[in-house]
Amino acid sequence: MTEAQTDTNELTRIEDARSKGPLATLALYTKLSGPGWLQSAITLGGGSLASALYLGVLTGYSMLWLQPVAMILGIIMLSAIAYVTLSTGKRPFQAINEHVNPVLGWGWILAVAMANVVWSLPQFALGTAALQQNLFPEALGGETGKVICCALILGIATAVIWQYDSGAKGVKIFEGILKAMVGVVVLSFFGVVITLLTSEGGLPTGEILGGFVPDLSLLSQPAATFSDVLARTGEASAFWSERIVSQQQDVMIAAAATAVGINMTFLLPYSMLRKGWSKGHRGLGIFDLATGLFIPFLLATSCVVIASSSQFHTRFDQALVDDPAAAAANGGYLSALDARLSSDEGTALRLAGDDFDALDAAGKEDAVSAAFAYLTTADRELAATLQKRDAFALADALEPLTGSAIAQTVFGIGVLGMAISTVIILMLISGFAFCEMFGKEPRGRAHRMGALVAGLGVLGPFVWTGQAKFWLAVPTSVFGMVLLPIAYWTFFLMMNSRSLMGAERPEGGARLRWNVLMLLAAGIATYASLFSAWKKAGWYGLGALAAFLVLALVVGMGRKMRAA
Repeated sequence: MTEAQTDTNELTRIEDARSKGPLATLALYTKLSGPGWLQSAITLGGGSLASALYLGVLTGYSMLWLQPVAMILGIIMLSAIAYVTLSTGKRPFQAINEHVNPVLGWGWILAVAMANVVWSLPQFALGTAALQQNLFPEALGGETGKVICCALILGIATAVIWQYDSGAKGVKIFEGILKAMVGVVVLSFFGVVITLLTSEGGLPTGEILGGFVPDLSLLSQPAATFSDVLARTGEASAFWSERIVSQQQDVMIAAAATAVGINMTFLLPYSMLRKGWSKGHRGLGIFDLATGLFIPFLLATSCVVIASSSQFHTRFDQALVDDPAAAAANGGYLSALDARLSSDEGTALRLAGDDFDALDAAGKEDAVSAAFAYLTTADRELAATLQKRDAFALADALEPLTGSAIAQTVFGIGVLGMAISTVIILMLISGFAFCEMFGKEPRGRAHRMGALVAGLGVLGPFVWTGQAKFWLAVPTSVFGMVLLPIAYWTFFLMMNSRSLMGAERPEGGARLRWNVLMLLAAGIATYASLFSAWKKAGWYGLGALAAFLVLALVVGMGRKMRAA
């Protein structure tokens, strides 16, 4: 059966179902869903997992609302690009350049290409951490093990990409295995929440339900659960408050950015066109996003936040607070202590840098002992609470369900599956993006070469040398948030373009509803983007965004003048 015949058959079935009522339509839409589930496979990757884990670590249950709200805003914009694509049947990159603004078109696709590389960095780091810390700590330790891990992940991803054009059955089998690996860790977090709910102590259901009520106060102040220990730090409370808020801001932005990333805005329209969907599939497309994308994401991320909060929020290893020898062996904890020491001018004590690294084990323990004598117990407790957990520590979130030994294996398998599957999809998107940029068909050598660009993420574990490689997903996701409004405002202009949409442009109440929802989503994304750019790059970041906007306006005005 040809693609056109498939399309006609589906449209006939959709019309028949609509004539039979909402239940029949719902049943058919559920059966025909597809691209939304593909988007779900992307977003339920290492970035969302790491963001949800650190949300629980830093804010407890109070930020359960963040990821679902970010996903709802993202689905609004994905629905808009789906509506435009299915109404016109045009590939978005070409449509933007012809009918909106080539600066926006090129800005969008270049941002997607950059995001693919940047987001692949933490995926390799996460996969390497899972192999070295959770699954094979002895066999794959050290720098040699790191090289082997990276080569393995890149080799698997490249092999899958190379086979995609041939339609080999082995690819589908391999994809099924990866999905099962991801499912293991997601279902495990479900199990943790159920186990905790039914345990003797249970979970604070009131706090959990309250966590789904939006609260923006954590953008500017620490979670309320830190108030007691902050009060005990005395004059250092300002330093610790600033550090907590900074980490909270990064994780909040990362969680929002990984809900719907800019590369997802590229994949969705192309995946719909490849399925042969058209104007008659618009309702199905929106339903597909609302169910296949939102529901799995809501359940999975919420369970991860709840499990992480129950195990880590405001909790710490007492040995780190009391025993200098234990502290000296924990790089993440020493980093937090050193930051506190550095905040006091004139203090010569340091737990980082070349001088400290050159010390032997006894010398490091002596240096930590001196730092312990200088700092208060509350300082040491906060440092232990705020240290960036590595993959080994985060696996303990599964301990209530599986026990410690099995938790490491289950967590490692799930994270490895997430990392490999996300690298594969990022490489696929990269190949499609480069084919679009150079006017090539999205297959064959051109697609493979473009895909290898995202493979540069293999450098992630080498450029990020800290212990907590899971944290790498947070700053890279902040970068993704800076780029996201490029896509959102472009889709807003596409939906309102008469030359592009023609008679299919929404009018009256429908147009008002679309515009209000899109302005809400794009406005919030823009605020988050400007906040991220200012936080990370100051005036340079805002200047770069302003320069892009000015260029787009100049080109747009020039096009209008030529048309006149």
